[in-house]
Amino acid sequence: MSETPELPEPRTYAVRTYGCQMNEHDSERIAGLLEADGLTRAASEDEADIIVLNTCCIRENADNKLYGALGNLKVLKEKRPHVQVAVGGCLAQKDRDLIQQRAGHVDVVFGTHNVHRAVELLDEARQNGSVIEILEEVVRDDAELFPSALPTRRDEDHSAWGTLQIGCDNSCAFCIVPSVRGPEISRPFGQLVSEIEDLSGDGVTEITLLGQNVNSYGRDLTLRLRPEAPSGTDQTEAGQLWAQDETRRPRPLFADLLRAAGQVEGIERVRFVSPHPKDLRPETISAMAEVPEVCEHLHLPLQSGSDRVLAAMHRGYTAERYLERLNEARATIDDLAVSTDLIVGFPGETEDDFVETLALIAEVGFDAAYTYIFSPRPGTEAAEMTDQFVDHAVSVDRYERLRTVLSRSSALTHAARVGRVESVVIGGPAKREPNQVTGRTRQNKMVNLPAAPGLRVGAYADVEIIDAGNFYLIGELKEVTADPRHRRRIPVAAA
Repeated sequence: MSETPELPEPRTYAVRTYGCQMNEHDSERIAGLLEADGLTRAASEDEADIIVLNTCCIRENADNKLYGALGNLKVLKEKRPHVQVAVGGCLAQKDRDLIQQRAGHVDVVFGTHNVHRAVELLDEARQNGSVIEILEEVVRDDAELFPSALPTRRDEDHSAWGTLQIGCDNSCAFCIVPSVRGPEISRPFGQLVSEIEDLSGDGVTEITLLGQNVNSYGRDLTLRLRPEAPSGTDQTEAGQLWAQDETRRPRPLFADLLRAAGQVEGIERVRFVSPHPKDLRPETISAMAEVPEVCEHLHLPLQSGSDRVLAAMHRGYTAERYLERLNEARATIDDLAVSTDLIVGFPGETEDDFVETLALIAEVGFDAAYTYIFSPRPGTEAAEMTDQFVDHAVSVDRYERLRTVLSRSSALTHAARVGRVESVVIGGPAKREPNQVTGRTRQNKMVNLPAAPGLRVGAYADVEIIDAGNFYLIGELKEVTADPRHRRRIPVAAA
């Protein structure tokens, strides 16, 4: 064992995130743990003493980005030997040994089920050399699965994530999430509501509920509780509405949760990602329409407009059924914005299948979409369909055609909002325009407007929309309607 390198004081860290909102929230937890251990955020990775790469494995390009980054960090470690590099998240869960083979300078590899161990593992590696710790499954009663048990370092003081479940019980042919995140485990209802109350007390006004399939939240809780005799813990486990239901029938609790979150004093906006179309229930749509705090934005992943492709993907719905549920939502929820996910080039997709997708998205008129070229992920059913793989050039052509249709759709939905006055929560300075700030409408549309007194991060303002692009709106301030509730952070320089 080599001598432990002397550590600089004070120590600093950097966390780089690849992937979805779940990864972003895990990164907040990792940052919170490191700060609780006495570290401070570094101005850049080049200056950090600990560098954590929190990974995603949904797309192949995430793999490429990670290994490219690790190559650069090898050079950094040669210059600064005391620097520790850790890789966590979904890709670490999947590629545990490969990471060490390709990047022997990595000190710690940890998975999706032991984020709470990040600091301990870094300390162990400093004393004894590199560590790989991947837990294959989680224990339902392990409170540290969820953020309430961990310190969290949020990037936005007025806005926060709330994890309501981990894992996924679906079997989409293209998706690796179930194998790296495990089966669905729902967080106890009362714990989640208590966390939202605590966040509100800290000045948070906007909460985003996170899950792989939020519409199924709580079904596992009610299945577990139903055979048991009613007890005083039922309300904490599954919420008041279910606990008082004499039938005790198993059901999802997501609609109940939306109503409870909206009742938390101080919470102005409730958002969520992502629902699965097959599980979008009428009671959820009703809750969205009836609870003023729930925003008028629905992210509903379509993936394909071809029934044949949807069946091959194991999505559990047809294009017609998707439209039925979406139309029900639009008929019930005023001024609803809809975004989606789409994959082109899924194995076996024909030109006719793709044209059906184009026709459907034109009919729907999506406000926004995340689009991907099919990426085979080892361990998934679709990765084994090699004899049906679509030529890459064909996939690229379809992708560009898809983007053209979606851009037109987005432009139309944005143009329709010109002349309206929108309620906007200010997110911060615009990246490319120093004299502008950005904000989000209730429909989750980005708005750029001139900076002005009172437009602090977390403030709410009425903004008149005067112009629109494909992916954003341009506005003018009418009035500030509410000041931020969070405490302002004042930087303190060390003596």
